[in-house]
Amino acid sequence: MREHAEEAAPRRTPSRERAPRGWPAVVAVVLVALSLVLFLLGRFVHLPYLDDVFGVDTQDRSGPAVLKSIQDMHRYEGAAGNYQVVVDLEKDARLLPDSIRGTRTLFVASGSVAAYVDFGSLGQGSVTVDEKRTTATLRLPHARLAEPAVDPKRSYTVSKQRGLIDRLGDLFSDNPADERAVHVLAADRIGAAAKESDLTLRAEKNTTSMLHGLLRALGFEQVTVTYA
Repeated sequence: MREHAEEAAPRRTPSRERAPRGWPAVVAVVLVALSLVLFLLGRFVHLPYLDDVFGVDTQDRSGPAVLKSIQDMHRYEGAAGNYQVVVDLEKDARLLPDSIRGTRTLFVASGSVAAYVDFGSLGQGSVTVDEKRTTATLRLPHARLAEPAVDPKRSYTVSKQRGLIDRLGDLFSDNPADERAVHVLAADRIGAAAKESDLTLRAEKNTTSMLHGLLRALGFEQVTVTYA
């Protein structure tokens, strides 16, 4: 009987399964996508709980205020008016829909306007006093309105709608969501409302009362104040 030599089959040693070579790239893509999603959420959607999860801290690293100039004030503010205006400013592109290009901002602005009488322009003939120093006559310029001032603590944006191109532009802008235009428009509206009011007349009346009390306390018996 012929024996056949059987060749021994090579033994296979157990080996660990190799992970796919591309897994580091997949992980990197996932991390980049997650970072982009968090960035967009922080930019366009305010989620308060994100601040709690990531522990956002606010630090003030502002420098000291620098004095640029000093202006002497020679005026008496006899009255001030407080105003509130709702600004609805919309900017549209001519050939594109609002969802692609355009902005609309609804802004509630609170501000004030002061009315004053300028004493710095008084000349030598503006004030006359008799020899006994008992009668004084003052000729003053009419009251004027100061520049309107918008109070940032009492003003706020109700809503701001932006098209896709405007949103993408904010991602690469040094000053995203710039609202200077609505602030300027709000100041103009407040100033126009102050001009239509009797704020200057009230300032002249209060200035007259102040001068009467001041000069009578100095011994003048008769005080006359006129505006021209």
